[in-house]
Amino acid sequence: MNIWAIIASLGPPLLLLLGIGAMIAAAETSMTAASRGRMHQLERDGDHAARRVNRLMSNQENMIGAILLSNTVVNISASALTTSVLSVTFPGPVGAVIATVVMTILIVVFGEILPKTLAIGRPENVARTLSLPTTWLVKLVGPLAHAAQWIVRKTLGLFGIKMDMETDVLAAHEEIRGAVEYHHSEGLVESRDRWMLGGVLDLSGRDVSQVMVHRKSIALLDADETPRTLVDQLLACGHSRVPLYRDEPENIIGVLHGKDLMGALARPGVDIEALDVVALAREPWFIPDTTNLKDQLNAFLKRRNHFALVVDEYGGLQGLVTLEDILEEIVGEIEDEHDTGVSGVRRQADGSVHVDGEVAVRDLNRIMDWDLPEDEAVTVAGLVIHEAQTIPEPGQTFIFHHHRFQVLRRARNQITALRVSPRLEDGSDA
Repeated sequence: MNIWAIIASLGPPLLLLLGIGAMIAAAETSMTAASRGRMHQLERDGDHAARRVNRLMSNQENMIGAILLSNTVVNISASALTTSVLSVTFPGPVGAVIATVVMTILIVVFGEILPKTLAIGRPENVARTLSLPTTWLVKLVGPLAHAAQWIVRKTLGLFGIKMDMETDVLAAHEEIRGAVEYHHSEGLVESRDRWMLGGVLDLSGRDVSQVMVHRKSIALLDADETPRTLVDQLLACGHSRVPLYRDEPENIIGVLHGKDLMGALARPGVDIEALDVVALAREPWFIPDTTNLKDQLNAFLKRRNHFALVVDEYGGLQGLVTLEDILEEIVGEIEDEHDTGVSGVRRQADGSVHVDGEVAVRDLNRIMDWDLPEDEAVTVAGLVIHEAQTIPEPGQTFIFHHHRFQVLRRARNQITALRVSPRLEDGSDA
């Protein structure tokens, strides 16, 4: 068989398979690269192709599985066809070698690089153009891809790796976070904007116990004190809302709002000594310490109440959380004319910082633009204790997460002050 006979017999089916493979590769790249916002806007404008793209992306794992399975079948079929034809003309291993070289070049160049380059350059247009054949493909091959995913999960389960059938390969939050981190590294997103966007994404993964004011730091008023004493203490503490307790700090009977108290005092002829301050207090709102910040933010907005007391599973008071505490997780420290600024972090001439132990790791990261882990402990002191697996003595030094931590002061079992070095280029965890 001469070369023209080979081309005549092999060319049409091979071109068809390569064309199908190129279309599938372009569909995969364009669907994942297309702007979700642009697609949703086009759908709202009545674009049917954009609606198909959004429907495909709503079950991304099934679509990707169908595309990968189809592309694999097409490429294997093209390689098998080429090998069978060339093996007749070139007996022995020579035909297989020639087929391997030819198909590698054709598949890589025309079946992968060329269509994917086109799809990356114009993802929205390509995705809309290929949305109809991709929909047919997913309907045809989807059940097989679903079965393949089931087999994969069962196989992984044999090694102790559990994955639900509903688990997405790409989580939307992580996709957004990755984009933000990438643009930040390229200098297109400022550090402050990076923290704000990250704070929004982290709300559902953080509990109120991680941002609350601990019970040791709560300003409380004894309901049995005289009205004048209560007024003086409220003005002195600097807070607009203060819990009232009776007999013991754990027994919170109400929350006194400064506006309610000032309104009562402003009434004509009021006698401050005869004022019933407890009657002015509002009913306390108790929430569990496991409530995530996203749910609590929605609860604050729904109830139009910006102040909640946090309790553990036994009903014991753990702290308090306000709407401002949650907003500060997004925008950073909010200061008004009565605030003294972020305290507890003092920069040193050598680049290190003196940090009070009660400073939150998240606040230190924002102030210094560091990346200390925030899921292991809430405060810097807690992070050191977690990593050291002991309560260190003053003077002890540890290196972890590419920073050097030196304990400066300790009060009983509490680390009160540390020196933290800037990031060590050759830092190693210890």
